[in-house]
Amino acid sequence: MNQTFAKDCLAGRVILVTGATQGVGREAALTFAAHGADVVLLARSVKGLEKVYDEILAAGGKEPAAIPLDLLTATDEQLGNAAFQIKQTLGRLDGIVHCASHFYALSPLSNQGIEEWMNQYRINTVAPFALSRACLPLLKESPDASVLFMGESHSLHPAAYWGGFGASKAGLNYLTKVAADEWEVYPNLRVNQLIPGPVNSPQRNRTHPGEAKSERADLSTLMPYLLYWQSAASQGRSGEIIELDLRSQKGE
Repeated sequence: MNQTFAKDCLAGRVILVTGATQGVGREAALTFAAHGADVVLLARSVKGLEKVYDEILAAGGKEPAAIPLDLLTATDEQLGNAAFQIKQTLGRLDGIVHCASHFYALSPLSNQGIEEWMNQYRINTVAPFALSRACLPLLKESPDASVLFMGESHSLHPAAYWGGFGASKAGLNYLTKVAADEWEVYPNLRVNQLIPGPVNSPQRNRTHPGEAKSERADLSTLMPYLLYWQSAASQGRSGEIIELDLRSQKGE
């Protein structure tokens, strides 16, 4: 992306990031804070949340909010409480970036059990739906709200051994389209999905253990796209599924 973003392009915006303690989620939280946003960190690890919290403050960002919550077991009540906490603490919510993801291992369907599928669907499909639903009243109150799901390429390109993980991520494709269709009545609210492609992240290490880091793009090359979709620059675009391949931008 050739577009550049001012250091204050997210000033006044409150953005919730799930899976905020590692990988894309951590990088997104740091980037949003560096561009003026009030960031809400959500993850299951308290220690991980504290680390990212300290990193944001050390970099000069605004004090973030932190919500420790395990999306594998989270109930509607707990998600509602998280939304209430955001309302009480920050008074508003302008965006969500769903980065939390769950992956077991590549294996043939004959080796995949019910629990493996259920847990991946729970975090990769159900939690993004349920958390967005819990936060919808806040998003509707925002003058410019953006929900962004982080997808995976095998949701669009099914292949052997991706089984439950690929299927659960494919559920986000459907969710993106349905939510965009239903929320069309709210001109202030958009919802899209971004598929990062091969980037250096803990999940990529697990899904492609034999792949050298030099074969992937740096997480920094992904951040301008996240800034675009969480800033006013992306107003008017909704229901899109964008698949990226940023490897040509390595080192830029």
